[in-house]
Amino acid sequence: MKILEGVVKSFSQNTAIVEVTRKVPHPMYKKLLKKGSSFKADLGGSVVKIGDMVKISETRPFSKQKYFKLVLTKEIKK
Repeated sequence: MKILEGVVKSFSQNTAIVEVTRKVPHPMYKKLLKKGSSFKADLGGSVVKIGDMVKISETRPFSKQKYFKLVLTKEIKK
């Protein structure tokens, strides 16, 4: 079971879009580059704000594109 950590970019009533970033080395030059992916996650009654750091866990499909659920939320202080 995958557990990913990312930042909430937007949300609606039952869904949050979470951007997960990772660092990957360039194939030739080996410099670390940031790559990002966005995933739709089911909120399950949780309250989130844009910019919150969350953990999402892989689960059964909730819809055509939503196959993660929210596990843990922590607020980022600015």
